[in-house]
Amino acid sequence: MARKIRAYRELKSQPRDSQKYALDYQTMTRPLTGKRLPVLAWEDVRNEKRLFTLLTGLRSFGIGRVVTRKSWLEQYDEPCYWTITKVKVDYTAENMDHGKAWGYLTFRGKPENEVKEIPKVMYHDWRIVPRHEEENFKSFTPVPEPEPVRYVPYPPLMRAMILAQMQKEGKPLTEPMIDLQRPSFFPKDYFEKKREAREGTAV
Repeated sequence: MARKIRAYRELKSQPRDSQKYALDYQTMTRPLTGKRLPVLAWEDVRNEKRLFTLLTGLRSFGIGRVVTRKSWLEQYDEPCYWTITKVKVDYTAENMDHGKAWGYLTFRGKPENEVKEIPKVMYHDWRIVPRHEEENFKSFTPVPEPEPVRYVPYPPLMRAMILAQMQKEGKPLTEPMIDLQRPSFFPKDYFEKKREAREGTAV
């Protein structure tokens, strides 16, 4: 019982996300740790928003809305977004700009069917997709994936050796190719026999 009480007290004594990720926008430092943000992050911190900073201005804290990230828009041509299904707001945070959110992820045009917690909600990287743009934003025609390559040529030296062996054996010369899909099966004692043949049988 005492162990559970200590664990509960330790849990309660841990700083909340609103304390852990609080930021002094003048000095770009976190008051709790005194650490300063990397200079490369300053522009996004000044111009972009945290997820909950956006959600607090929406009805029902944005449940049912589509959110994306600036980094996704810059990196991928395919649509990447979260569809929010559940929100848990930290009401002790100033401006209620911290909490947890869950939803369905669609990454590079491929939707997932499982509800997951949305990570990195504290990043200054989030954007709300306007209602009238959601359909266009979600629309995506996947490009068919190319068929896998099965045959590839041998390296030049090995190719020359194979052709020389074929000529020596009197076989018709055909271009040797490596079959990438050919299964290779080895008996259980294959490598053991190879080792014995190389080292010789113990006397």
